[in-house]
Amino acid sequence: MKRAGWLLVAVALLVGLLPIGAGAVELKVAGKSALLMDVTTGTVLYESNAHEALAPASVTKVMTMLLIMEAVDSGKIGWDDTVTTSEAAAAKGGSQVYLKVGETMTVTDMVKSIAVSSANDCACAMAEHIAGSESAFVDLMNARAKELGMNDTHFVNCTGLDDSEEAKEHRTSAHDIAVMSRQLLKNHPDIKKFTTIWMDTVRDGTFGLSNTNKLVRFYQGATGLKTGFTSGAGYCLSASAERDGMELVAVVMGCETSQDRFAACKSMLDYGFANFSLIDPKLPEDICVKVRLGHAKSVKAVAGADGSLLIDKSQRDQVTTEVKLEQELTAPVSQGQRLGTMTVRAGEQILAQVPLVAQNGVSRLSWADLFLQILRRVAMAKTE
Repeated sequence: MKRAGWLLVAVALLVGLLPIGAGAVELKVAGKSALLMDVTTGTVLYESNAHEALAPASVTKVMTMLLIMEAVDSGKIGWDDTVTTSEAAAAKGGSQVYLKVGETMTVTDMVKSIAVSSANDCACAMAEHIAGSESAFVDLMNARAKELGMNDTHFVNCTGLDDSEEAKEHRTSAHDIAVMSRQLLKNHPDIKKFTTIWMDTVRDGTFGLSNTNKLVRFYQGATGLKTGFTSGAGYCLSASAERDGMELVAVVMGCETSQDRFAACKSMLDYGFANFSLIDPKLPEDICVKVRLGHAKSVKAVAGADGSLLIDKSQRDQVTTEVKLEQELTAPVSQGQRLGTMTVRAGEQILAQVPLVAQNGVSRLSWADLFLQILRRVAMAKTE
């Protein structure tokens, strides 16, 4: 079973495991839309009107940062690359670091300015650096959104500014923001070097940056991620935090005040950390299955899927594992061939059944190999 299948099994089992289903939790938060998601498994722990397409303001830049990180991690661009400011980038309004036409900054300082101070001019400059123009970059944003299953989303720009008639079509949802936030946090953890900065500088220390996400300083374990505000969108926030090996992302859209958005995300994060826990079921060391007529006498069993399981915290101490394997196999054995199952339980309740597979293949002995083995055994018997 592939990783995605394993996670789907875990999520499906959680429906019957959790005491209260997502969306039915007695949790009241401000805003038009909200959602809480576990980053590792993608499990939704709480949601309220989570699929309504709304204006996201600068939370849009989660996707902008995702595409930047994908370009960096793929080697398309480097952290020390120089980015030159165009007239279009310099003309951006809203939050900015006041780039001048022709001014240069490294990718590092551009990303720092986007993540910490929500710099629209830097977002546009990076979009142009990667795709040639902001419109071409927006095409990449929408294509990536489609790949991630963000069906509530249509991007018009890379900033979230809604100062044009076209920008009225710029929409996404709390669910989709959580999806792209999870993708960024899980697969590009280096972004946290920027999203956890409270205060810093660019331009050789002459221009100060202060994080618009106040939870970075005041919430234990905060890892980011992005604020947003326009008069049309209201106050929005994608807030992430990690405690005891579990990372959560809380999203709220359309709050009336900045305090409301921070309070809403704090309440959701508190709820998640208080009630849920991740476990990583481990196999005992060196579990093997005997192999007949093979070039190896045994093959090691390993988990056929990696990934953690999200459970109700009250059941953490009740978790047990049981391994059942084939007694013996006849070669050939293929790498990844099913050898058995590890059953994970909390008390009597089955949480997941993890497939166990062959770590490597074992080829079958030929007739010549078998004949040589017989000769060796006969020779050894004569010398004893």
